[in-house]
Amino acid sequence: MHFIMTSRKPTLVILLAAVLAVSSCAALQPPSATGPRGAEQLYPILLTEDSRRKEAVTAALNRLAQTSGLHDAIEPQLQPITGTILSLPAKASTVLFLPKVGSGAVMNEEETREALRRFISTWQEIIGSDPAKLSLVDVTDQPDGSKLANYEQRPFRYPIRGNYGKLQIRFTNDRRLLDLMSTCIPDAERIQNALSALGLRPKAEDSVRQLREKGLTYSDAAGNKVSLTITPSTGINPRTMTIYVLPAKNKPETLEFHLTWEMELSNAPVKLAYVDAVSGEVIAAQ
Repeated sequence: MHFIMTSRKPTLVILLAAVLAVSSCAALQPPSATGPRGAEQLYPILLTEDSRRKEAVTAALNRLAQTSGLHDAIEPQLQPITGTILSLPAKASTVLFLPKVGSGAVMNEEETREALRRFISTWQEIIGSDPAKLSLVDVTDQPDGSKLANYEQRPFRYPIRGNYGKLQIRFTNDRRLLDLMSTCIPDAERIQNALSALGLRPKAEDSVRQLREKGLTYSDAAGNKVSLTITPSTGINPRTMTIYVLPAKNKPETLEFHLTWEMELSNAPVKLAYVDAVSGEVIAAQ
């Protein structure tokens, strides 16, 4: 699967005193010489790529490859913006393995889960997530005989929506690693701190009212703008608050983090709508 891609390390852009810090991974944008930004500019939270991340991830992958006895340099494909791994290079000489757990030739289900846990712990810099923030969703058998482990990253107070926060590990029964793909969010704790510092306490009923008044305007899978009127017969049920992550429209190499209500619709052409809990804008629909 191909999700949104980059190759550089992210930088959180936010001017809140509570989060103005510098780390080895990313640096926050300094205050503007023209004075503080208005409140409207503090939201949504932004994450921009940093060229140092590509170098750090590639170096980490090659260190791990050397521990597996490989001597050729590996050039992985990296996701845009987050700089996490998109895929392993398709080279016959590049053979990596999951850790061996148990004494049998083939690991059982429990041993496989433990092998995956150890693998993630070792590869967390490349994956871009604290292992404690990853939850195994399932391990499925693939048509070619391999297995695919799917994980969700859960680093925020609310669940992630959009094409981010996912990890996939494809491997064989003899522990060979076939591919690795991560759309996890690095520096997630910093982003959560920035969201918390905003002190937002949005109410679901406000978003429901805005949705009924404004209707639904969103871009479909083909990129076409669609507008729908919400009729009195349309049911709107706020399911949960979420963090919707998507590329910024007018800021290349930047991700936006929106606090949204996940709305379940009935008697409507779409089943779910994600409404920004701050602006009332429909971020996505499906």
